[in-house]
Amino acid sequence: MVLPVALPPEYLSLCPPELDRRIGAAKRALGERLVILGHHYQHDEILRYADFTGDSLKLSQLAAQQSRAEFIVFCGVHFMAESADILSGGTRAVILPDLSAGCPMAEMAEADDVQTALDELAALAGGAAIVPITYVNSAASAKAITGRAGGACCTSSNCRAVFEWALTQKPATGSTDVKILALPDQHLARATALDMGYGLDDCALYRPRLPNGGLTAAQVRQATFILWDGWCCVHQEFTVEQIAGRRREHPGICVIVHPECEISVVQAADLHGSTEQIIAAVAAGSPGSQWAVGTEINLVNRLTRLHADRRVLNLADAGGKCAMMAHIDLPHLCWALENLAAGRVVNRVQVAEPIRRDAVIALERMIRLKGAADASPAKR
Repeated sequence: MVLPVALPPEYLSLCPPELDRRIGAAKRALGERLVILGHHYQHDEILRYADFTGDSLKLSQLAAQQSRAEFIVFCGVHFMAESADILSGGTRAVILPDLSAGCPMAEMAEADDVQTALDELAALAGGAAIVPITYVNSAASAKAITGRAGGACCTSSNCRAVFEWALTQKPATGSTDVKILALPDQHLARATALDMGYGLDDCALYRPRLPNGGLTAAQVRQATFILWDGWCCVHQEFTVEQIAGRRREHPGICVIVHPECEISVVQAADLHGSTEQIIAAVAAGSPGSQWAVGTEINLVNRLTRLHADRRVLNLADAGGKCAMMAHIDLPHLCWALENLAAGRVVNRVQVAEPIRRDAVIALERMIRLKGAADASPAKR
């Protein structure tokens, strides 16, 4: 693993106008050799420099399409930069301005634990196939194990399509039974299972620090979905009480949340959907409509500014901020670009070839399976 390079103190003392001048100069010097990608959860001060804005998968696909660029500067978190490197085949240098911008949820599914889970569950499943489905919010090493094991990655918008694909796979054992190991986010998987018409009793929770994940053979054989005990810290901040409060304050308000929220929150909301689906739903709303949005605060604030003719509120009065995204700030961006302009590549994210080879299989399976364009209504 590449260790983060300490940011020179001089960059922390630069005022915003000077940072703007120097970032602009570095961008002009690099020209078509550079593409900057900005995730939806970034601050506007970062996104103003982005050539493309989107969710992690969209940006990684765009990275792969940049035939003229030598350098991809990814303003996101580590797993996103890894996916961009995987999909671009290592032909471009992918730079994360601050290598300490990680993702706690991605780090909840370490590769060795994922392999142990597959081995343990296979021994308990009575011949049923265990198909791993790994959320794109995961480390490249977990994606690689998924690809080797015949599974696929998924996004929050196409999770249902990927689950449906997985349940059609034919076990080598000759059994007709297929089970999904969904990692690392239990909440997205649980919400998707309910969207598909399954019940909560069709889901079992695998805790990676316990023998056999804390499950018995009977529990594994009964379940269709085995959920990894992982979660997004940001989306756990939203509650059913907040939804009730917004409804009292603003009768008729439409509550839309990300499916990484707790299942009780997803069920209490009117709609749930991916980042792109949330953006599309609010954009399609009529003037004067009211929205309470349960996802990262930078995106909610942006929607509020973009749609001044309707009321768009954060579901919570406070919170919903991704601290890891905030690691990508103007001083780090300026430093990374000036180094590139001077011929020095810093903070490159590079996935080793054996991992890339297997991870791309899981990612390409995901890309072939299209998700729904619209957010989903609550299943109560």
